[in-house]
Amino acid sequence: MKANYTKYILNFKQASGTSRGVLQTKETYFIVISDQEKIGYGETGLFRGLSADDRNDYEEKLTWACQHIYLGLEQLRAELLEFPSIQFGLEQAFLSLESVGNFELFPSDFTKGEASIPINGLIWMGNESFMQQQIEDKLKAGFNTIKMKIGAIDFDTELKLLAAIRKQFSSKEITLRVDANGAFTSKNALQKLDRLSAYDLHSIEQPIQQGQIKEMQDLCRKTPVPIALDEELIGVFSYQQKKEVLQEIQPQYIILKPSLVGGFYGSNEWISLANKQKIPYWVTSALESNIGLNAISQYTYTLESNLPQGLGTGSLFTNNIKSPLEVRQGNIHYNTKKEWKITI
Repeated sequence: MKANYTKYILNFKQASGTSRGVLQTKETYFIVISDQEKIGYGETGLFRGLSADDRNDYEEKLTWACQHIYLGLEQLRAELLEFPSIQFGLEQAFLSLESVGNFELFPSDFTKGEASIPINGLIWMGNESFMQQQIEDKLKAGFNTIKMKIGAIDFDTELKLLAAIRKQFSSKEITLRVDANGAFTSKNALQKLDRLSAYDLHSIEQPIQQGQIKEMQDLCRKTPVPIALDEELIGVFSYQQKKEVLQEIQPQYIILKPSLVGGFYGSNEWISLANKQKIPYWVTSALESNIGLNAISQYTYTLESNLPQGLGTGSLFTNNIKSPLEVRQGNIHYNTKKEWKITI
């Protein structure tokens, strides 16, 4: 068995704003495993500035993983505990190697094209008119769950945009989520949450920056808007650490990004612990190409979650890998009439 990796730069169709700045490109890596008869593909979706494995020795670890591919997934995972995106890429590649046709990692009604997954429509940060246009486009496209990134422009303007949606649609018609990406401070967060509560939001993701356990615990206890932990789960590697985070903070939701939390294995650990505390969850992609998005989508379908997921990033890039994934009427589908076109 042999393995190698390739670096790939994804180019955004248009610059996409977050509270961390404006994104124009997204760096990612593909792992390819081969034996005498088959080939397997995986994506190690490193996210610069966010991933716990955004380290100077990242490519060194990727090289090591490829050189030691013969060790098998379980031992490689143990050796790469602090490199969650590499763990995830290896999981995908081994499953792909074993699959029929390379990309049916979790055979189901989803991969047969007979079922779809409801997802939220993502509104990127920008000026008011840009964000308003995105909202109108998502509503026209059939989304009934909208997720708006907040925290980079004037807060009153963001509230104005939410108010405009609520003036037109009730919470029974359109579900609203917001994602602060840690943009609030521990001093102003509760006051901002009080103002946001006027718009009947489903949830807010990561209102304050990760690592402030006591402050987040206090917010989750007092908040008028349900809080979903997102970045808070990044860099928490051991099962015991994960257990302590959930027990101490007691959030209303958690959000799982497989590239950032150790792939399927890491996500399953969080899910097991969340289920014990009766904490609902949903799964979100993290700007992977369609190779990673495909793996996340297939996995997510097997979880049988009844919440809209965050899986609609595949159309953001000009040079994405051609795949059968499609977003139609607020759902992600696997179109079996389309074929994969691998250009890596």
